[in-house]
Amino acid sequence: MNSTNADRELLSSNNRTFLVVVDDSDEMTKALRYACRRAQHTGGRVALLSVIEPAEFQHWMAVGDLMQEEARENAENRINELAGYVHEQTGFMPLLFIREGRIKDELLSVLEEEQISILVLAASANNEGPGPLITALTKSDVVGQLRLPLTIVPAALSDADIDALS
Repeated sequence: MNSTNADRELLSSNNRTFLVVVDDSDEMTKALRYACRRAQHTGGRVALLSVIEPAEFQHWMAVGDLMQEEARENAENRINELAGYVHEQTGFMPLLFIREGRIKDELLSVLEEEQISILVLAASANNEGPGPLITALTKSDVVGQLRLPLTIVPAALSDADIDALS
């Protein structure tokens, strides 16, 4: 699922697109709320990226295919659910990207291929670190090569805090 030509035309006429990476973490909803509020207040748009990672179980090809198909269906359901939330919050449907591969690689591909203005991620509130994607981006040479700002929303912020900041 990729953006349409109409989406791209709207995107090119509006220079602020906030990309949120969709996952099942609690903190992702913080990043999404922040992106929606910033888009709403700046006349921008939200984009959602869901990445289906390769099935680890490749022992039998049919089982691996079934697992990938189920993962795609789950990703489509989740991203469509979140698209409804974004529409409700901003008045616009988000751009939707569903990719298959390693999350860091697919994220970097979308950032390279699409006109994204700001990447919005949320840091985990647990003691194990900010989360695997933030860690992967910031503990490598990637963060210095990004061509856009990276906004990290602390998971400890309340909805009221996010609304006040954005």
